[in-house]
Amino acid sequence: MQEVKQQVKARLKDGSERIYDAGTTFADIAASISAGLAREAVAAKVNGKVLDLSRTLDEDADVELLTLRDPEGVDVMRHTCAHVMAQAVARVFPGTKFAIGPVIENGFYYDFADHDFTPDDLPRIEAEMQKIIKEDFPVIREVISRDEALAMFRAREDRFKVEIIQDLPAAETITIYKQGEFVDLCRGPHLPSTGRIKAFKLMSIAGAYWRGDASREMLTRLYAVAFAKKSELEEYLKRLEEAKQRDHRRLGKELELFMFSEEAPGMPFYLPNGLIIRNQLEAYERSLQVAAGYQEVRTPIIMNQRLWEQSGHWGHYQENMYVTRVDEELFAMKPMNCPGHMLIFKHKQRSYRDLPLRIAEYGQVHRHELSGTLGGMMRVRTFTQDDAHIFCRPDQIESEIQGVLKLVETIYGVFGFSYHMELSTRPEDSMGSDELWEQAESALKRALEGAGVAYRINPGDGAFYGPKIDFHVRDAIGRTWQCATVQLDFQMPERFDLSYVGADNERYRPVVIHRAIFGSVDRFIGILTEHFGGAFPAWLAPVQVRVLPVGADYVDYADKVAGTLRDAGFRVEVDARSEKIGYKIREAQVLKTPYTLVVGEREQSEGSVSVRRYGTGDQGQIPLGDFEARLRDEVDRKALLVGSQMQ
Repeated sequence: MQEVKQQVKARLKDGSERIYDAGTTFADIAASISAGLAREAVAAKVNGKVLDLSRTLDEDADVELLTLRDPEGVDVMRHTCAHVMAQAVARVFPGTKFAIGPVIENGFYYDFADHDFTPDDLPRIEAEMQKIIKEDFPVIREVISRDEALAMFRAREDRFKVEIIQDLPAAETITIYKQGEFVDLCRGPHLPSTGRIKAFKLMSIAGAYWRGDASREMLTRLYAVAFAKKSELEEYLKRLEEAKQRDHRRLGKELELFMFSEEAPGMPFYLPNGLIIRNQLEAYERSLQVAAGYQEVRTPIIMNQRLWEQSGHWGHYQENMYVTRVDEELFAMKPMNCPGHMLIFKHKQRSYRDLPLRIAEYGQVHRHELSGTLGGMMRVRTFTQDDAHIFCRPDQIESEIQGVLKLVETIYGVFGFSYHMELSTRPEDSMGSDELWEQAESALKRALEGAGVAYRINPGDGAFYGPKIDFHVRDAIGRTWQCATVQLDFQMPERFDLSYVGADNERYRPVVIHRAIFGSVDRFIGILTEHFGGAFPAWLAPVQVRVLPVGADYVDYADKVAGTLRDAGFRVEVDARSEKIGYKIREAQVLKTPYTLVVGEREQSEGSVSVRRYGTGDQGQIPLGDFEARLRDEVDRKALLVGSQMQ
């Protein structure tokens, strides 16, 4: 009598359902749908979990066949590429030991020990990887016992794999993946074969501690990128080259915006040009904040340990704080501005009529970052936050958050930024009750939905005292940066025993909305430098106009032009050097000055200027008064006219 096989149901992405024998592989399911899908499928997503195509459907499930058009499919390809890199390293440098090789954004890395890699090694490894891809080894998954796994990797003296196995929970299924002669401990999933890898490139070498622990062994990390198409890899490399040209550290030096010194690691020094940009940014935001009902304050940089214990920072953030002893007591430099603002609210009795109370500060904070993580203006140890705290009643939460959303939209629009929002929920290291966290997260969701804006959930990435909305801006070359944040806090009002008197003369607890729009002003300047490639719009540029006399006879007229524009409030320099005019024009372009005015006999006699606009070139000769009026309009509108015509 023939055995009847159990039937199971696959619910496909298009809503259709198909019946298969239990134990049918996902590769066979792909083939049953179409020959094209059989060729293109790289993995299966089963009830939300990505699996190898060699795995089987054993019960009714939602099934999606993934290709390299799917982000999860590309991640599977990148994971297999990491194994191919490790296999190539094993071939080229026998005796190298392997740690871990996870997928990261745009690619992957693998950590190695017992070989000192140099940049010259990367082409050799790449060439061997190409051989492995051409050999098109099947990637085979095997489940083995803990004892078998330990015996295998001990025999190979792979100390890192042995440690990983020993730390796995007893119930954990242990799997290895084989491709040709190479075997690795791995959860998977992987491509069906190495030949399915499309485009990759090894990028860099770095050091990394084993398991991120500075007390453990230092390993060598090889970074690589991988894409579904060669054209995507080429476009990525092109963007990287563009990013190098826009690097704020290089431009900051060339344009004399800011500097760093070994005497103050991770702490920026603002040069005159950079401080002009910073002052312009702060002045612009201040004007909007005043119009929106904010009051500006200033709090001390260093405060007693008692304050930080009360706020919760001492217990949750102490390792990042700079601490000193004053009069036999411990003090700390503030890593955040919020505790000082709590004291300001509490210094006098507040009424419900005072709320919402919006207070803002450009507060300098200090946070101890590891030296290896510092990077220009993007990761520093001291920076200024454009912090504001809104103290409000619970019934005011949604309208206040929506007001912040509008403020962010206005400010980011001036810089030409698009952005998306993420709602970050309760982290593991948090304080406060489940009830307060649920209340806070629900309030943020209602505010976002009430504003009609799209957002994503970012689980577990909230602040330790409350959930938050993070704003991720996209710059001119497509990179994203986390800048603005809005955090809802029921915890600090409790910890500082804040209250206001209601209409019924009873005391009530306010809610605090933490808000920053630039985030770190310093980091925002770094982002803007790269976004504009150093060619700041006229309202922000340190020098808005450079006047170039064509010879010594016209220096007086150049000074007169500059004086007229300075009197109108513009930032102007005169280049009166006895250099050729072409040289001076080229230098003004290198300095990315928005407007260069060339003046000679004709301009002097007619009271005009010949205008050159950065990014556009010659704009022709116009009366000085017309130029002043048009520049005034451009600056007042904070226009992004990198290539505008003055007509």
